[in-house]
Amino acid sequence: MKISLGSWAFSFGPYAANPFSFEDSVRHLASAGYDGVDICGFPPHISLERYPTKESRREIVSLIEDLGLGVSGYSADFSDVNPTAADNEEFYGDLLKRNLDMAVDLGSPTLRVDTVAAPGSIPDDEYEEAFHRVAKLWGDGAELAAAAGVRLVWEFEPGFAFNKPGEIIRMHQEVRHPNFSILFDTSHAYMCSVVGARQHGERDVLVGGVAEFLEKLHGRIGAFHLIDSDGTLHCDETSTHRPFGEGLIDFERLTPLMLAVPQIEWWTIDHGFWAGSWELAESSRKFVRRLLDKSAQ
Repeated sequence: MKISLGSWAFSFGPYAANPFSFEDSVRHLASAGYDGVDICGFPPHISLERYPTKESRREIVSLIEDLGLGVSGYSADFSDVNPTAADNEEFYGDLLKRNLDMAVDLGSPTLRVDTVAAPGSIPDDEYEEAFHRVAKLWGDGAELAAAAGVRLVWEFEPGFAFNKPGEIIRMHQEVRHPNFSILFDTSHAYMCSVVGARQHGERDVLVGGVAEFLEKLHGRIGAFHLIDSDGTLHCDETSTHRPFGEGLIDFERLTPLMLAVPQIEWWTIDHGFWAGSWELAESSRKFVRRLLDKSAQ
């Protein structure tokens, strides 16, 4: 198993006012012993606007390769087009194609998507229609991505609509495309399956928590993000990505279950919105490597 870290850790949240450049970020990861980077597609990192051509993207690929790193994924910026809203289908499809081209040019095996819409933003009488609309868009997107050799992965979280365990499973069932799968973030999984944070309507949680959720999604997972959870929300919006060992997730129990998921080559550490992420890079990699080494014994 190869270990990467999402470069958004050094540009989001507490770093937004003074972000580390992508170039400095990947150099930092290389020096900390990582195998690769999960690329942030939001400004000021590798966005469509900043890197509009194959030539400009090739410079980024050369930098990554020269550092001996690989690319585990591309987390694109879809925030300008809400896929749950009516009449956005054409705009969303165009944006997905452009981001797919970026993923291909960067050599990324995956393209991350989310529902963009915040919980509570979809009226009750439009909720099911919006759900079906997103499923259709992602089915079409998965087909395009398959032709390009890229997996389309959906990252659910309490900060976006359709975050109940049952809804997440149902979305995968409705998309019904072999190239569409779930990006399983351990902190988001805790907040969605244990806390039931920011859910629409009746609360949906699992007695077995993250481990049960992982088992229910067996055969549906295409990527992993790893980080701890203390059961709280960051700024009342999304999951607090607490450093390893400071939260409530039993990673020793989860590790063999995660390793049993087929066709996963990368585990990506996600320090998003956490102050001190820069200083935690090396210790977090060592934590995950110890989990992997212990499981192999």
